[in-house]
Amino acid sequence: MMKQVYLKRGKEDSLLRFHPWVFSGAIQRADDGIEEGEVVRVLTSNGDFIAIGHYQIGSIAVRVLSFRDVAIDADFWASRLASALKMRQAIGIADNPNNNTYRLVHGEGDMLPGLVIDVYGKTAVMQAHSVGMHVCRIDIAEQLMKVMDSRLENVYYKSETTLPYKADLGQENGFIYGGSDDNTAIENGLMFYVDWLRGQKTGFFVDQRENRSLLERFAKGKRILNMFCYTGGFSFYAMRGGAKLVHSVDSSAKAIELTNRNVQLNFPGDQRHQAFCEDAFKYLEQAGDQYDLIILDPPAFAKHRGALHNALKGYTRLNMKAFQKIQSGGILFTFSCSQVVSKDHFRNAVFTAAAQAGRKVRILHQLHQPADHPINIYHPEGEYLKGLVLYVE
Repeated sequence: MMKQVYLKRGKEDSLLRFHPWVFSGAIQRADDGIEEGEVVRVLTSNGDFIAIGHYQIGSIAVRVLSFRDVAIDADFWASRLASALKMRQAIGIADNPNNNTYRLVHGEGDMLPGLVIDVYGKTAVMQAHSVGMHVCRIDIAEQLMKVMDSRLENVYYKSETTLPYKADLGQENGFIYGGSDDNTAIENGLMFYVDWLRGQKTGFFVDQRENRSLLERFAKGKRILNMFCYTGGFSFYAMRGGAKLVHSVDSSAKAIELTNRNVQLNFPGDQRHQAFCEDAFKYLEQAGDQYDLIILDPPAFAKHRGALHNALKGYTRLNMKAFQKIQSGGILFTFSCSQVVSKDHFRNAVFTAAAQAGRKVRILHQLHQPADHPINIYHPEGEYLKGLVLYVE
């Protein structure tokens, strides 16, 4: 029989508003012997059913899978995955011959908290951020292959670095289905290599697709600096847009190697591009004023609320350096992917940087994550990517 968790009186309010998390402080008591990752029923203090989800040790004690009392079985996974695919078809991102790269499952945004699935051509890279999704990985992968049908041949499971460390699951990355070595994918007609074996996230930052397309429209004739370039996504879009020169910078030698490979894949022998393996702050400090378009897309500066203050100082310092170096009439694309940094936090940090640099700045665009990274309307925390496009005098 399924074990149960009982809430303290009055602590069901957020669940009645369909928020998909139960915090540990809201729990009055729980049945004995619940294992981490187990599916549990959540009851109010009066014993009324309110939700069902994965139990986990930590501040988020239950990640809600359903607000109906349903079996979490093959039919459940198939239904949720089919719903996710249908939405990607509706927005024109799935089954698009010009683009075989997209996020199929975005955690709470697709009512599958703790699960991320990115599609790269015939391979899906599946990532669990909760023990519950790890426990269910084989069942999910089986239904994924059925729902995606001929679209998929391989499922690679990549959760070594995303599962709770204390769970001590001894997890290793590897293929659940297939085993293809073909790691070339297409995004908006451009090709790139995906390092799902050793790369960050699932191997590529799918969430910047629309923002890279916007950059392409600004690139013609520009001298462009792509900081924190990772696999060079912004760089090869800039080159297709007609940039005069593109410099890619990252502190990781592997990232620089991938950037160079991706540029060669799309623009073999093109001399407009150079890549540098250097610390971002050091590079900006030493850079002249040769750039009239700069991209700042750093890794998350704050992964928890306790790091927020230092993160905002970091964003201010980084953007101030860019404002000091960019040519008059230049354009700055600047981003934060830190979930705990709100849009207002980020904007204030960038405004402070502009004031400290003494530059006149106008907002051209306010950017965010694309539609295949949907935000559950009942879970505003799912909005994590913030960006600004700025005109700098």
